[in-house]
Amino acid sequence: ILSQLSRLRSYPFSQMAEFPHLGRHCGVKSCNQLDFLPVICDSCRNSFCNQHFTYEAHTCERGLNKDSRVPECPLCAKPVPTPRGQLPDIAMNEHINNNCEISRKKRIFKNACSVAGCKKKELVPVTCPSCRFNYCLRHRHEQDHDCDSKGGKAMSNAAIAAIARSKQPCSKEAMKAQMAADERLARQLAMGGGEGLSPEELDRRLAQQLQLEENNGRRGQTAGGSSSGNNCSIS
Repeated sequence: ILSQLSRLRSYPFSQMAEFPHLGRHCGVKSCNQLDFLPVICDSCRNSFCNQHFTYEAHTCERGLNKDSRVPECPLCAKPVPTPRGQLPDIAMNEHINNNCEISRKKRIFKNACSVAGCKKKELVPVTCPSCRFNYCLRHRHEQDHDCDSKGGKAMSNAAIAAIARSKQPCSKEAMKAQMAADERLARQLAMGGGEGLSPEELDRRLAQQLQLEENNGRRGQTAGGSSSGNNCSIS
């Protein structure tokens, strides 16, 4: 211990404060800062501090004369220009998120929530059975998205089926037959006290009536085909 203390006393204080055997001094003469983690330039092979390691900072002629290569997007294979002094990863990330066409096509979460202020999107559409708007999993219930404030009454399955039938192209005879069937069904529901029934009961009765009419139509077509076959004569 005494020998180590005597050795420290004989060592100059200025050299002890700078630790000359650790790190390297910056290659810029006006800086000459002692850096314990110096950065070695890949062109001139000199060591520099954190402020002068770029080509522009220490005016590296070899580095500035290198060919500036523009990276290509791995998705759309288009060149992504990068400003000098900026990392290419930043420009590439901004291109993929905003300007890449392939990235836009590959986005699968397209079903946005209809609640104001909610930016969530789902993989599959989640439609409310009452207001028929699309919502995320968090706002899928009626009490979560304030369904009563949307205005309008809830559409039943019968109304949706009627709208779908009205959009289908059909002939005048088929339209008249369909209108007559709808009027007949409405009268039957009114006579049977359908005003006090629930939407589920109305849907059930409507489905039964439609199935009955469809079965009667098929029977009529079968009977017509058999009668036409029996009237054939052999000459």
